[in-house]
Amino acid sequence: MQTILITGASSGYGRETARHFLAQGWNVIATMRTPRADVLPESDRLRVLELDVTRPDTIAAAFAAAGPVDALVNNAGVGLIGVFEGTPMARVREIFETNTFGVMATTQAVLPQFRERGSGVVVNVTSSVVLGHMPLSAVYKASKMAIEGFTASLALELAEFGVRARTVEPGACLTTNFAAGATNNIDLTASLEGLVPAPYEPFAKKTLGGFVSQDLFTREIDVAETVWRAVHDTTGQLRFPAGPDALWLDQAR
Repeated sequence: MQTILITGASSGYGRETARHFLAQGWNVIATMRTPRADVLPESDRLRVLELDVTRPDTIAAAFAAAGPVDALVNNAGVGLIGVFEGTPMARVREIFETNTFGVMATTQAVLPQFRERGSGVVVNVTSSVVLGHMPLSAVYKASKMAIEGFTASLALELAEFGVRARTVEPGACLTTNFAAGATNNIDLTASLEGLVPAPYEPFAKKTLGGFVSQDLFTREIDVAETVWRAVHDTTGQLRFPAGPDALWLDQAR
């Protein structure tokens, strides 16, 4: 029976991915900054462990407790919507600590066992922002584009040992905190964490309006099913858009 370790499994894509792999008969190690077993179905094939991708001690402890795994899904991430001019550099660094350096750290932790065993797969969840030109996402997109480039190079290094690396690129999901706020007409400043200087407000409002009026959106299960395909793919495909809007963006490139 195969085992998968998923970061950021307390909600959203990570939780749905954990549910999906459990339903398919896998052993699942669901990791979270604050472990909560009640967010997932009870199963003797499920373990919930603490793991904060910005804390090396919890990464080491989680992998030590997990034992051998067959797949790592780097799902943990934080979003940021705002105008770059109004984004403090301290906030930029926070985004990269989780979305970029955290992914690299957990990947580095699992590679020795994959390489020594001659098998395994790393799936890095990025975003459909890497597929098109999207305003109000400069910092977030940069953090995810870095992982796209990282994974492309990593895949070449690991192929020598029979280990695979893939990216999954989810589209926009209306159940995210940001989307819920935007569709409920929450004040612009609150919705965008105060990261919109006054001169940019008309542009930001227009952009948000376009976002909530689009026809295609992604569901959590779209992402979970795409992660499943990425884990099992043996064709060499590197990138896996997830959700109808992400597929449209990918085809329009």
